[in-house]
Amino acid sequence: MVGSFDVLADNLSINGATESFPADFDVSAVIKEPVPPVVGDNGIVNGDDQISAAKEKRQIVLGRNIHTMCLEVTEPDIDDEVTGDREASMASVLAKYRRALTERTKHHLGYPYNLDFEYGALSQLQHFSINNLGDPFIESNYGVHSRQFEVGVLDWFARLWELEKNEYWGYITNCGTEGNLHGVLVGREVFPDGILYASRESHYSIFKAARMYRMECVKIETLCSGEIDCDDFKAKLLCHQDKPAIINVNIGTTVKGAVDDLDLVIKTLEDTGFSHDRFYIHCDGALFGLMMPFVKRAPKVSFKKPIGSVSVSGHKFVGCPMPCGVQITRLEYVNALSRNVEYLASRDATIMGSRNGHAPIFLWYTLNRKGYRGFQKEVQKCLRNAHYFKDRLLDAGIGAMLNELSSTVVFERPHDEEFIRRWQLACQGNIAHVVVMPNITIEKLDDFLNELLQKRVTWFEDGSYQPYCIASDVGEKNCLCALHK
Repeated sequence: MVGSFDVLADNLSINGATESFPADFDVSAVIKEPVPPVVGDNGIVNGDDQISAAKEKRQIVLGRNIHTMCLEVTEPDIDDEVTGDREASMASVLAKYRRALTERTKHHLGYPYNLDFEYGALSQLQHFSINNLGDPFIESNYGVHSRQFEVGVLDWFARLWELEKNEYWGYITNCGTEGNLHGVLVGREVFPDGILYASRESHYSIFKAARMYRMECVKIETLCSGEIDCDDFKAKLLCHQDKPAIINVNIGTTVKGAVDDLDLVIKTLEDTGFSHDRFYIHCDGALFGLMMPFVKRAPKVSFKKPIGSVSVSGHKFVGCPMPCGVQITRLEYVNALSRNVEYLASRDATIMGSRNGHAPIFLWYTLNRKGYRGFQKEVQKCLRNAHYFKDRLLDAGIGAMLNELSSTVVFERPHDEEFIRRWQLACQGNIAHVVVMPNITIEKLDDFLNELLQKRVTWFEDGSYQPYCIASDVGEKNCLCALHK
């Protein structure tokens, strides 16, 4: 059998705690040494100088080159006899890959994916090419679709966000980014000369949309929590009162889990002289858009307020095994995007052409199994475990922050990139975060923290390095560096 299959066995070894880098992988090309602390004459670490030095020296740590570990496609020889050898070898590759996935799932904390799901009942549908191309509400000539499931899911979300069936339009997207691209596009079509406003901590897809659509984009400052700074928002609105406003509101920012105050954003627009017919609000609720309705005292995202669209991800809190999302907007807005497509015998106003027809079935299945009450229990569990983890970090002397409406715990960035990679942490500057999802148990959080504490002993034992100062990221009260604790 061709040797390329044997390569996988080495690359997917799970005997050790972490996967080793390939022999030809140049670690120094992407990983910089931690920045030593800047110590003042009084012996105290100068936090501001350390932050400045870190920002100057640290480069983004890129992952390894997949070409060093890819699986070559090997063509069978033209005169190969039909035997089971090739199938057996491929089965062995897949078995090793499954074991690797199992291992990586055990050490997954930094990204907002709910990995606790069971869809065995849907395996029977994998034999079909299910494609929901075109408008979800109009059947095309392609009959192998799941629109009946898709529209059922859309109706559920429309009820959640208080929009009547005859007043909304939406579809199941291929990811959260597509929902944002569509939301911003609808806003641009409603206001072709509008200016896009987004906080600096908005998801990168919002700024991608601005580049793709050649829109003028104004970045708004944020508070330490990550929430949009409405004072800065007001000041920048006043500079552009002659043009309509298209605003991205974050229902949970990517890094800090901050929830923008939708009501305050609307009030700021009104106070600045923008009537409801001169602004469009897109709500990016990728993760927390589905969690917030089940949190007591949380502000409500509702189409009874003057918003234009809401998007959430289906592979995050819901726990769909493939990337997908839900995008809902007002029916009156989408007509500007819709075009008849004779080839489909349908209309289309989506971003993509072909759309995954399996995703709506997975979403429908989960919504039916869990319902409002099931999601409420899972949200309460996530918030409870997040508070537990934040308290344990602080008790251990590690600077940390948790926004009131979030399950994203922000803390000091670990000093070891291999440790970061092992636990699949998401990092930005001097901070990292753990997103507590339904599959993240107290036991897993304890295992992570115990390993982190052991590593910190080796990182800081000789005094060469100190914990990163995160005061500029999360506020001085949440920072426990030598200067602020």
